[in-house]
Amino acid sequence: MVKHFDHVTIVVTDVDRAKRFFALLGFQDVMSAVISGEQFSRYMRVAGIEAEHHTMVLTNSVPRLEVQLLKFRHPDAIPNPKLATLREVGFNHVCFAVDDIEAEVARLRANGIETLNEVMDFHDRKLVFLSGPDGVTVELAQWRE
Repeated sequence: MVKHFDHVTIVVTDVDRAKRFFALLGFQDVMSAVISGEQFSRYMRVAGIEAEHHTMVLTNSVPRLEVQLLKFRHPDAIPNPKLATLREVGFNHVCFAVDDIEAEVARLRANGIETLNEVMDFHDRKLVFLSGPDGVTVELAQWRE
């Protein structure tokens, strides 16, 4: 049985931009490595893979929560121009809980992060979408107590 959410891996084209984005959300860069070789090719199901693998951890999260950034060196990553439409089958978005969504939105906008909509009330929480690295949609949620 599943215990808890562990990590999400995002393929990016600009590691520094992605690290900056997730650092603004409170993630800390804790490890970087290059993955390659037959073992990773089999595991990832990508022949001849060579990629930078960067692990960012949400500071003080319990349980531990990671965002893993993957930057392909070989083969080239395949662009997904429809990723941000949020109506494609498969991965849609990732959401993180916050304490004060209005303060977070103001801080993120001041740091150049684009919101895709205004904060919306939905049942027992407030929600907003952010434009994340390489078209990945990131959502923030503030739950009502």
